[in-house]
Amino acid sequence: MSSSSHQGAGPHGGPAPDPLFTNSAPHGKLSLGALVRGPWRWPLTGTCIVLALLIGAGGVTIAESPVPLDQWLSSPIASYILSEGENPHPVALIRPPALPFSAMAQLGQRIFFDPSLSGSGKLSCASCHSPAHAYGPPNALSVMLGGPDLTRQGVRAVPSLMYLERQPNFSIGPDNDTNETVSITQMVAASQDTSRTQKTAQDTAATAANLVPQGGLFWDGRADTLQDQAVFPLLSPFEMDGGSIEKVAAKLQHGPYASLFVQLFGPSIFSNPRMVVAEAMFAVARYEIEDPAFHPYTSKYDYWLEGRARLTRTEMRGYILFNDPAKADCGGCHLDQPDPDGQPPLFTDHQFEALAVPRNPALAVNRNPNYFDLGICGPYRTDMAKDTQYCGLFLTPTLRNVATRHVFFHNGIYHNLQQVMDFYDFRDTNPEKIYPRGPNGKVEKYNDIPSRYWANVDVIDPPFDRKLGEQPAMTAEDEKDIIAFLQTLTDGYHPAKGH
Repeated sequence: MSSSSHQGAGPHGGPAPDPLFTNSAPHGKLSLGALVRGPWRWPLTGTCIVLALLIGAGGVTIAESPVPLDQWLSSPIASYILSEGENPHPVALIRPPALPFSAMAQLGQRIFFDPSLSGSGKLSCASCHSPAHAYGPPNALSVMLGGPDLTRQGVRAVPSLMYLERQPNFSIGPDNDTNETVSITQMVAASQDTSRTQKTAQDTAATAANLVPQGGLFWDGRADTLQDQAVFPLLSPFEMDGGSIEKVAAKLQHGPYASLFVQLFGPSIFSNPRMVVAEAMFAVARYEIEDPAFHPYTSKYDYWLEGRARLTRTEMRGYILFNDPAKADCGGCHLDQPDPDGQPPLFTDHQFEALAVPRNPALAVNRNPNYFDLGICGPYRTDMAKDTQYCGLFLTPTLRNVATRHVFFHNGIYHNLQQVMDFYDFRDTNPEKIYPRGPNGKVEKYNDIPSRYWANVDVIDPPFDRKLGEQPAMTAEDEKDIIAFLQTLTDGYHPAKGH
């Protein structure tokens, strides 16, 4: 470390060097790469230490300053970095190849958009998983309407079908070869006496080893394959309401693409209704895997990672706050770095959390005061009903295209990102801003989870490690900037020429 500091104008017309930093190089320039975590970057360790990479004619040095992040963000050198908006350490992302559809995927595409398979004859897979809305719900309803006359209310918010091609199977603990050879019961038993590591954006390697539920599809992880996932809404009385396997098979047999089944599976395929439906759903899964529209990786953030786009000052500040454990710490669960093979980040760690979002009075099922959606331990997943340590846990979704959504969390309680950010900010410090008051005037905190399961609620991971009456982790400006960063995760960005 050098004890000298620069005075006056900065190099090449830049700002005057920050007095908080020192640099032995006469023409040093501070790189953003040291401010946010990543495999090629130094970590930001909370609010007390800021590490900076200084590059100049005299070589590379690391400057260290024990100052609060908020103070550093208001400094001249930080202003310069935030204004630059470039990724100084671009990477090469490996995207899935865009190839012609297989015959199976072509069949799946037709099934995906076919409303005739539903009881009403009006609801297809695409009705709830709209291509125009990141394969999520096309409206701001907490849950979608289905059933024979499209008036039955669903029970959970519709998740996106995008970026599921790398979703691991459901398991307890790290995804590895050992877990693939043991049962869920054995995994649960192995996790009984283990303590959970705090999740932070600065130590994702340690938290990845947590013996906690992860993977699977749906909010409760009850399906492992896209083929199995496609069957549930097809037969659900709240969704497509196909009636039965036999009824759906009959519709497929007499549908406009019946000849494709014969070509792919032989003339006897329609003699076995279960096989017909199984193959149909496998075809839908192949369509979701083969169509790049389900996983394009074309957000502004993707191009920023590659050095082909610049983030605005607000977006850059939001990115830093996204990864700061003393602020939002979003990156603790929503991992934002490419994997070792160069595949783009999925913005999820695939793990389950009990966040205790408020009960949604807009849901018909909640009119019954004894009804509770407990995620992994029921009522729609039935194999882990006795594993009450997981009651209230729901899957962490990807944040990709999150800014296009109008409904959030498993029960659809929130309808914009501002409400979501407020929940994270105030749940524990100012619960009166989040939860309703009961007849006795008291705030009904955790009102959508029975009190016997409150111990499952996450009070460890930032910002949920704060206590009643303490200062909230984020300011209104922080929330605004984080939302601006989240908007960079929307697909369809076109980088400027020359990048």
